[in-house]
Amino acid sequence: MIGIPLSPGVTTAPLLLLDEPLSFWGGSDVATGEITDARHPQRGTSAAGRALAFDGSRGSSSSSTVLAEQIRRGVAPAAILLRRPDAIVALAAIVARELYAIEVPVVVLSAGDFDALPRTGTVTVAATDESAEVRIEEAGRR
Repeated sequence: MIGIPLSPGVTTAPLLLLDEPLSFWGGSDVATGEITDARHPQRGTSAAGRALAFDGSRGSSSSSTVLAEQIRRGVAPAAILLRRPDAIVALAAIVARELYAIEVPVVVLSAGDFDALPRTGTVTVAATDESAEVRIEEAGRR
């Protein structure tokens, strides 16, 4: 899959496909990366070290602060795949890259590619400032 890079980086990680958007501010634990939003279908699941795929963020622009802090602490997603561009998520990755020299690739997939993501699998993301490639291995059925 070819995507649109919002932040560069290279990583391989297990896929975590969310059923609904997520607010990092109030919806995830800054110290662990666990989804804590009581209304979220994946509450209790940790996004730490996973290739997190979701439509986009929900809620406050303060989510950038929480996600950037998770990146600093090493409990953030290893990569983020989005269905639509999301400035809040991209800002967190860009700030973490500049302040902490830690890259978390953020890539926007086409609606068709996003909808074709499997429920499980291993994702390899290779994103530069100009291009992004996403490969799925060991894919399960959605």
